This record gives sequence, structure tokens and C-alpha cells, in this order.
Amino acid sequence: MTLAHNPCVLVIESDESLATQLCFDLKEAGYDALVANDASNGIQYSRDCEPALIVIDRMLSGESGLSLCKNIRSSGMRSPVLVLMARDTVDDRVACLEAGADDYFLKPYRSEDFLSLVRLYLKPDVDTSEQLRFSDLVLDIATRRAVLHQKNIDLTMKEFELLKYMMEHPREVLTREQILENVWGYDFMGESNVIEVYIRYLRLKIEDEGQKRLIQTVRGVGYVLRES
Repeated sequence: MTLAHNPCVLVIESDESLATQLCFDLKEAGYDALVANDASNGIQYSRDCEPALIVIDRMLSGESGLSLCKNIRSSGMRSPVLVLMARDTVDDRVACLEAGADDYFLKPYRSEDFLSLVRLYLKPDVDTSEQLRFSDLVLDIATRRAVLHQKNIDLTMKEFELLKYMMEHPREVLTREQILENVWGYDFMGESNVIEVYIRYLRLKIEDEGQKRLIQTVRGVGYVLRES
């Protein structure tokens, strides 16, 4: 088997030691790893190589990794983006989402936990033309886009997975534990309100201002997708 046929992961990391470790672990796990040590090369490689996954350190030399993430998204790149972060606060998670990242990984770096997250995002795509419908909302499984009132809505991969899970269980109250297990699919580290952060941004995308709320909070339990 040649690496040319393996998914390519672009690592944008200015810390040479960490970049070397990331690449070693990715290659050992069967991925093709490419390193860019600054934002300029990261942008160029993302355009030229069309990686299956992009890993960006938030603290790049000379530029914020989140600014780079925004630039990559504005260029039209839709590959999943993971951000390496040193802190896990609500503001940090919100900043990642606003930048267009799909998920984040907390330092210090741990090989097995990181590779579990990478495998989650690089699962083979299922070729399907299936669509999920709820009220006026349509979710296209193949394109990972939502459509509301004939308007296409781009979703990050994690937003897509969250909405897909809720649309597969309409009007059913889903607990936070169920959502974490079925959407994130791995042991989430520590106390986290990451679900609330993703729900907030999903609402901004799929709920028209002044219209009925589709994703409703059930206090002390979780969330439910229903018309009223």
C-alpha cells in the first residue's frame, strides 16, 4: 500500500518538535502527513494539495491560527479543520466555531487521543442521496448542506453531525450524554458545555430571526427538535 492512496492530513504548526511528533503519529496510523510551518505556507498547501483534514495550532508564529482558519474557509476549502488549543473555555470554543473550525484538541498533546479524533473525522464517506426533512428544513446527506426556504446553508462537519442526529430523532428529547456519545463518538475530556456552544451556532444558521425555534432546550435534560 502506498501513502499516495492514503488520506492526506495537513499540519500547520510552527513548533518543530510538535510538528515532527504529529507527522510521525499520523504516518504510523496510515495517513499521509504534510507540514507547513507558517500561515503563508499553510494557505498555499491547503489550496495545492486539497488535504482531507487540516490541523492548525492556534498559537502560530506571527499569526493567529484562528485567523488562518478564517482565511482557509473564505477560500472555499471545506475539509474538516481541527485546532490545537492550550485552553478550554467557552470563549475559546466560540472563537473556534466563529473561525470555521470543526473541532479542537487540547494540549498537552496525547497521541492516542489525537488519532482517535482524526479517525472520527476521516471515516469513509457513505455514498448516498438521502435527505432528511423536518418542517421547512432539509438536510442533504451527500453534500452536508442544509436547505431552509430554498436557501443553502453551509455547515461544519460537527454542525452537520449534530443536526443529522437531531433530525434522525425528531420530537424526541435527547440528553446531553446521548448527544455526546452519538455525535462526538469519543470520550469527551472533562466537564464541558461544548454542546451548548454548537447548538447556539446551529440555531443562528437554521433558524430565521423572528420565526419559530426548531431546536428547543429542555432544562436539566438536553434538547429536542420540534415545531413548537
